[in-house]
Amino acid sequence: MPDHSYDLIVGLETHVQLLTETKLFCGCSTKFGAPPNTQTCPVCIGMPGSLPVMNRRAFELSLQAALALNCEIPEFTKWDRKQYYYPDLPKGYQISQYDLPMSQKGWLEIHDPKGRFQPKKVGIIRAHLEEDAGKSLHDEAAGKADSRIDLNRTGTPLLEIVSAPDIRSQEETRAYLTELKLLLTYLGVSDCNMQEGSLRVDANVNIHIETPQGKIATPIVEIKNLNSFRFIERALAYEAKRQYEIWQETGKKFGDPGTFKQTRGWDDAKGITFAQREKEESSDYRYFPDPDLCPVVTAAARVEEVRRGLTELPAAIRHRLEASHGITPYDSDVIVAQGRATVDYYEAVAKAAGDGKKAANWVTQEVMRVLNEQGWTLAQFPLTAASLGDLVKRVIGGEIEITRAKEVFNDMVANKRSATESMQALGIAKVDTSELEAICKEIVAANPKIVADVKGGKQQAVGALLGQAKKKNPNANPNDVRRICLELIEKA
Repeated sequence: MPDHSYDLIVGLETHVQLLTETKLFCGCSTKFGAPPNTQTCPVCIGMPGSLPVMNRRAFELSLQAALALNCEIPEFTKWDRKQYYYPDLPKGYQISQYDLPMSQKGWLEIHDPKGRFQPKKVGIIRAHLEEDAGKSLHDEAAGKADSRIDLNRTGTPLLEIVSAPDIRSQEETRAYLTELKLLLTYLGVSDCNMQEGSLRVDANVNIHIETPQGKIATPIVEIKNLNSFRFIERALAYEAKRQYEIWQETGKKFGDPGTFKQTRGWDDAKGITFAQREKEESSDYRYFPDPDLCPVVTAAARVEEVRRGLTELPAAIRHRLEASHGITPYDSDVIVAQGRATVDYYEAVAKAAGDGKKAANWVTQEVMRVLNEQGWTLAQFPLTAASLGDLVKRVIGGEIEITRAKEVFNDMVANKRSATESMQALGIAKVDTSELEAICKEIVAANPKIVADVKGGKQQAVGALLGQAKKKNPNANPNDVRRICLELIEKA
């Protein structure tokens, strides 16, 4: 059987730290980067007699995210204890939600501007609220020092978003996570900083193989704690190939006696997944309702109030930009992906310039080039939208051609000048029509071979005259020079 004769099946569990100032059930700070074990209290480290109190802000942020993910919001939800032992879980259990989550049955639409797959809706099985565990610090390099525990993260509010196994490729996986991250940051629910652990992903992976006896599925593997999109893509590619090769060797399939769901880690340096443990079932966690926390009742009127208050979401903004400004899906995707501030900046440039397509070209190419080169945020960019719009409008009106406009743009950025001031400083001015015609007459008369070539059907030969015109006057517009020269040659 040839390679790739299988379908990749992926379901993702995305753990998102919420942007609250304090933890889910106590008043300890959630600020990142404090010295280890300095942001703890009897509640979050599970001291006897301490009692949790729910953080209302965490629930409100979760509600916003769930509604943006098109989830159903039940009126009644409760808290459950998920029992397991790990050194960075000081209580010996995690407060989570089991059979009555705060949201369920939603979806997220994904797309690919490059057209590698058709737009599709990925189902959201549930999004539930829970507390984070602490962090184990291992001596990964030498393996000789002690492992240490930092409990600062313990109790931080987490929203766990569980997708249906609707994802079929690495490209779809990246698109799903990119869109989810974008949606959550637009809402202000999370900063989704993967380097700080604010967004972590577990991928449930198996493959479906076509055989003469019909389609079979391999045992499911959960790859834990993936903290970069590149790692996720590489891990999926490796794991699919590994499962296919094991099936070829053993013939074992999902549901066979003695096959279990396995948890594996990802070693990016080696480019492999590695076995960690057989995956626990829900019964292994011995869930039961938390006796110290009241259930949460969310009235339908409150749900609708939150729904009405949601900010404009990325998908809606993309559609609006394409419809209102006539830009391509690719450009709208690039602009929206940079965040709300870039969307507002682009729309202001488009309004000042009077041309959405030209404005998109300048924002996605020149503005973003400078931001990347300088390491700036848009807030640090020295040109206002009105200033850039003025320059773009001059290009559209033929006052300045594109190559010289880019010189003006660079000068405006470097010296914080207006388009008018930069054009004056660079000696750029629109060439009078009569002067341009005189230049064209002179260079046409001086180049009989080019004239003959053009008359012989080689219109591209006129391009050689453009550089000569530029030498005589750097402000000569190449398009105007081409047009006038062709008219003169035709009459010759």
